[in-house]
Amino acid sequence: MNPARRQGFNRQARARSRRNAVQALYQWDITRAPIAQVIAEFESDRSELENADLVYFRDVVTGVTERREQLDQELGMHLDRPVAQLDPVERVVLYLGIYELKYRPDLPWRVIVNEAIELAKMFGAEQSHKYINGVLDAAARRIRPAAPGEGR
Repeated sequence: MNPARRQGFNRQARARSRRNAVQALYQWDITRAPIAQVIAEFESDRSELENADLVYFRDVVTGVTERREQLDQELGMHLDRPVAQLDPVERVVLYLGIYELKYRPDLPWRVIVNEAIELAKMFGAEQSHKYINGVLDAAARRIRPAAPGEGR
């Protein structure tokens, strides 16, 4: 049996968590409100997180905010402009993707990149998904060079 299924992993719940994480990170990025306050606001409106993986949501949102400086450095290696000049939606989608590449080795890099592309299509500007794809693909090659079982 697939280990992810044994542990109760649900792809759709994880995708909902990522969608909510992008929205929460966007709110945090724009307002600079304490992340605990942003998370509490999202959790108080349970419909936003209904059927989502709450543990994963909390992990990625707090992880991104706690490691923002490291993520900025990592992103800076792959961008054509300073991180601060990115569109806020692109920035938080990239933060999420880079965070998952660096700190969630349990996730295949292709899943991370594909999910980020979908989030960019959902929330970003018309062609932002192409930029997200290029940046995260380059980052994945550096962060996870030829990871076993992931192929390149």
